[in-house]
Amino acid sequence: MTSYLMISIISGILFGVLDAVINANPFAQRLYQVYTPIAKKSVNFVAGIAIDLLYGFVMAGLFLLLYDSLPGANGLLKGISYAIIAWFFRVVMYVASQWMMFTVPGKTLLYTLFTGLAEMVILGSLYGLVLKPA
Repeated sequence: MTSYLMISIISGILFGVLDAVINANPFAQRLYQVYTPIAKKSVNFVAGIAIDLLYGFVMAGLFLLLYDSLPGANGLLKGISYAIIAWFFRVVMYVASQWMMFTVPGKTLLYTLFTGLAEMVILGSLYGLVLKPA
């Protein structure tokens, strides 16, 4: 239980850091200019931290619940399998919706796909290396 709590908090913080690195860099800012007309002018920092921490708890908890069902011979492979599943439901479906509903450049969508995959693999690897069901 202690490792779950610690990894949940660490992964929640990691979510926030990775999201900042992915979305606030100059390259991403140029790609995401397409969203400027509908983007908020400021971000609620406290709400963002709370949401990322919640994501950390949910993602770590789901990993533990699904652990025995995930493909892979060891924790790391199970973590990467979990990352691919999370990437599909979190990022791929989002990008497909953006592509269908809005005029967003392909390079922006590809950036979101690949950075989302990297983010999920980092988090899934963390879960796989550290978390084991009791």
